[in-house]
Amino acid sequence: MPRRQITSFSNPTVKALRGLRDKKHRQREGRFLAEGLRLLTDARESGRVPETLVMADRRDPHPLIDALEHAVEDVGGEVIEVPPDILSKITGKDNPQAVAGAFVEWDTGLDGLDRDAAPIWLVAQALRDPGNLGTMLRTGDAVGAGGLILIDDCADPFGVEAVRASMGAIFTQKLARARWEEFLPWLRGPDGKGAGQLVAASLRDAVPYRGAPYAAPCFVMVGNESQGLPEDYEMACDLRVTMPMKGRADSLNAAVAAAVLAYEVLARLD
Repeated sequence: MPRRQITSFSNPTVKALRGLRDKKHRQREGRFLAEGLRLLTDARESGRVPETLVMADRRDPHPLIDALEHAVEDVGGEVIEVPPDILSKITGKDNPQAVAGAFVEWDTGLDGLDRDAAPIWLVAQALRDPGNLGTMLRTGDAVGAGGLILIDDCADPFGVEAVRASMGAIFTQKLARARWEEFLPWLRGPDGKGAGQLVAASLRDAVPYRGAPYAAPCFVMVGNESQGLPEDYEMACDLRVTMPMKGRADSLNAAVAAAVLAYEVLARLD
């Protein structure tokens, strides 16, 4: 299929792509935007190809852009060329990168996860900041986690800010969304003895996070940025750990805490 040239801001395709920046429109369409050659290359190498590839008509040639274009064409997708100002309108950035893509959202049910696929998993409860969510995805990729499980009402992982903050990890990490009352039975299994250690940073009956008895597969859970984890969620954990606060701060940023814990778990399980 030849590239399609679009030069009008009022073109229906441009309006539809721009609308993917809005959560309601994105959820209605079941598609989301990702921008940048690195993110789209990570997606392609992970087996996810945009159904629509948008390229700036004035761009430097690059073999990875050519590979993206061929991959989209191979699956019957559409390749569009637009002026940089229209690409800026689509992505919402004053200085957009040379390429962007519209992807179909994938299933995020718990049934798609294999808990034995990795020794570490990250879990976030009521995480509201999309930057923190994207950072947790990136951390999960860095530590070799199986993926990120979002509990209760979290920020949209397919939102532009979360996708951008993930630095491509939205495509390399497994992602699941569930309510607490779904997650806990899934973790414990039908007999209540399912494999999976649930660990949370806490002040309630906690032990120092350094040298704690972590066991694989270990599910590292952090809570809401301002409220932390509900008490009953903490008490349901197999292990509660505490990290020393030697300054005036009484806690770490949620995504930072997840990273610190994940690397300690990784060191203990290696």
